[in-house]
Order: sequence, then C-alpha cells, then structure tokens
Amino acid sequence: ATVWVLNLFNFMDGIDGIAVSEAVFVTGGALLPLTLWGVSGEVSAASLTVGAASLGFLPWNWPPAKIFMGDVGSGYLGYVIAALVLAAAQHSPVIAWIWLILGGVFFVDATVTLIRRVLRGERVYVAHRTHAYQWLARRWGSHRRVTVAVMLVNVLWLLPCVLLATLRPGYAALTALAALVPLVAVAIAAGAGRGERRGPVPS
Repeated sequence: ATVWVLNLFNFMDGIDGIAVSEAVFVTGGALLPLTLWGVSGEVSAASLTVGAASLGFLPWNWPPAKIFMGDVGSGYLGYVIAALVLAAAQHSPVIAWIWLILGGVFFVDATVTLIRRVLRGERVYVAHRTHAYQWLARRWGSHRRVTVAVMLVNVLWLLPCVLLATLRPGYAALTALAALVPLVAVAIAAGAGRGERRGPVPS
C-alpha cells in the first residue's frame, strides 16, 4: 500500500499544480475524521504540517509553474501520506476508507490506467502519457483547467462523501464504493490507459 501511494504521486505529478493541490486536499480533508474519531494528536499534527507545507508550495507550482517538485519531491510526499494512512488505520481501520475517498481522483486515474495498459500487453515500466489527466491536458490545451477540474471534483464530490463516511462510519466502505465508481467511468471516458498518440502536452 505504501509503495502504491508513493507511486500515485509520482504518476500523477505530470502537470503543474495537480499533485500539490491534491496533497493539500487529502491532508486537510483528513483532519475532520482524525479529530472526530480521536485519532492520535501526532497524526493530526503531522497531517496539518504536510498540508500547510504543500499549501505554501502551491503558489510556486501553480500553472504555469515556477518551481517543480520532481520525482524526489512527489515520491516523498506520497511516502509521507502513506505513512499517515497507516498510522491512522492502526487507531481505526475504517479510516482507511476515508483516505481512499480523499485520494479518489489519483487512485482511480492511476489504477484504471495501469489495468488497461496491462490488458493491452504494454510494458508498464515504460514512460507514457495516457493517464486521464494527461489526455485532458492535451484536449483542453491547459494544465490549469485540469488542475482546477480535479480540485472541483475533490471539493464538490469527494469531500461530501468524506463527511458522510465520517458521520456514518458503518457505511464507510459503501460510501467509498459510491464515491469511486463514477470516477472510474469518468476516467475511462477521458481516456485513462488508452493507446497513446504522440503530441505535445500544453502548459
């Protein structure tokens, strides 16, 4: 799980602002369930710290970006978030569903893309540009539009699902399923994992 979350941020850090804004949302959105469920203060403090640091970096990484995280930065960010998930899950396994909902856009895009590439017999370790967000960046001609779209999905769709799962933890798994299934449909429609046609990725 740790390796996959680490890779999620590496895979999805392909356009300006998307990975940093996702980190802000995931760590910030987790604070409510962490607080209400009485998860250790250390986990909440660490989540707040990571979110604040990411928020401070966001203006510099906002499209068109002036500074980039690179593989080391995005990988480290993914590793820290994975560690937070594992630490919180030790207190309450249900909270793992909360984190899954929060990271739904990244999880779905990367997973659907990987599965479709495997089914086509592609070498998954070879670099590619077939994630849904990359197709959308080329189609819309803008990094900013895609990053803003992801932020809107997070706030308008996934955050309400997180609130529901937090208030009704007995239905957290079902809520996660309901939150992610529409994202799978959107990712496939956007082209996640579709055969690549070479072309420039706009800024």
